[in-house]
Parts: sequence; structure tokens; C-alpha cells
Amino acid sequence: MTSTSAVPPIPSITLNNGVRIPQLGFGVWQVPDAEAVPAVRTAIEAGYRSIDTAAIYENEAGTGQAIAESGVARDELFVTTKLWNSGTVDWSGDQGRDRVLRAFDESMAKLGLEQLDLYLIHWPRTMHGPSFLNIWRAFEQLQADGRVRAIGVSNFHVTDLELLLKETSVVPALNQVELHPYFPQAELRAFHAEHGIATEAWSPLGQGGDLLAEPALLKIAEKHGRSAAQVVLRWHLQSGVIAIPKSVTPARIRENLDVTGFELDAEDLAAIATVDTGKRIGPDPAGFDWN
Repeated sequence: MTSTSAVPPIPSITLNNGVRIPQLGFGVWQVPDAEAVPAVRTAIEAGYRSIDTAAIYENEAGTGQAIAESGVARDELFVTTKLWNSGTVDWSGDQGRDRVLRAFDESMAKLGLEQLDLYLIHWPRTMHGPSFLNIWRAFEQLQADGRVRAIGVSNFHVTDLELLLKETSVVPALNQVELHPYFPQAELRAFHAEHGIATEAWSPLGQGGDLLAEPALLKIAEKHGRSAAQVVLRWHLQSGVIAIPKSVTPARIRENLDVTGFELDAEDLAAIATVDTGKRIGPDPAGFDWN
């Protein structure tokens, strides 16, 4: 059952450099470029103000087109994209820095934007080891030049973050990772909180399927007159996590946004904790090499 009441405003989180990001955004992973146009347009019309894409998604152009056609002022939207740090490229030294800057320019041209709100390193691993240190220094340059409002990472473990904090000068604003009730990432979230790094969840609904059919979640959903997906997204918000659910179905896009008109109580939260399996759906970044 989906609530039909008006959707209240989505809360936002202040990043460690003072930039604010909506706590609920719209993701476009695995959405073809042509389909991204109507999907992002629908999301913006529904009330989403944060849009998350990436170079490797190959839909930055469609996403940018939808943003341009939305009629919403640029300063009301928060746009994120990610650098694809392929293992087939050596990112070290000046050559690596220049590659980062070129990749950024290419993404901005496709998006049709002058300034980006958030730029992320997509994965910590490449064939050339933890070269994200050199990539990060180029990110620092982009932020210092005012081309990006905030910089962050994606899929970083605690050990990756510790190295980054030790060797560079700008603390990541955010780490985007797999996170959902099956895999709540308590240890990583605690490290983030200690160091002022926001936590953002990709696949916040566990890619649907089994998670949204969990009896514990369905019971909570019935109790509140909501869907299981709305319960999970509400859990993210109450956990202080930023979530970026994805859908190309207009009704589902609107439903996923309508998660601020109810509150999960202690009993609900305890029940959600029981579905924790400690297992990922996606790959473990510690040993995964995107090429």
C-alpha cells in the first residue's frame, strides 16, 4: 500500500565542507541514455533534487538533457557523477592528473554543466594498485578551482580511507557504498561518523527481490500502510544515510520519494536489524578490479 498524501520536503545533510545534499536522491545505474531522459525528468517533476550518475553508466548526456529541460533552477539541483578509474590506465604522476582533468571535462560536457556538486572516485582499485592517491590530488585541484563543490569516494573500505586521510589534505565529503538492511555496514559507518564523512547507499533497496519480500519488512509496511521499499528507505533516512534508489517506473519513482510522512519506532528498527545477513549483493571492493 502506498500513501497518497502530499510528499513532505526531503531532509538534507550538511557535508564536512558546509555543502548540503538532499538525503534522498535519484540514481540512474543501468538506465540506458535514452531512457535516462524521461526517468530523470519524471524524478525532478516528482520532487527529487539530487541526481546521481557516473561516466561508466554512459547516460550522463541523457541525464544532462533532462536537467536542462526540467525548468528547475540549477542551484536547486544537486548533481553527482563519478570518475571511472579503469585499471587499463596508469593514473600516476602528471599524466594521471591530466587524465583525471580530461575525464572531468568530458563528463561536464555530456552533462552540460559549468559546475558539479559532487565528484567521486568510483572504485579504489585499479591494475596499478592504490593509485587513487594521485587521482585524489587532482580532485583536490578541481575543488580548489571551484569546478566541483564537494569531492568524495565510492566503494572505499576503512583501510582505503585511512590511507587517503594519512597521505592527502582534504577529507572526503562522502563515501558511496553498498548499504541496505541485508548489509548495513555498521563498522564503516562508525568510521565515517568519526571522521566527518557522510555515508551514501547505492542499491539502498538491495536491488529489490528477496529483501522487499522479507516477512519482517512486510509486517512493518502493513503496520504503517506503506510499501516495503518505503520502509527500507525510511530506515536509511533515520539511520542518517543518504540513499539513491533507482527506477524507471513513474509510480515507483514517486513512491520512493514519499518516505518522510511516517516514523519507524524502536520495535520496527529492531525487527529490521534481524534481517542483517552480513552479505553483499555486489562485489567486494577489496579484491575487485574494474577494467
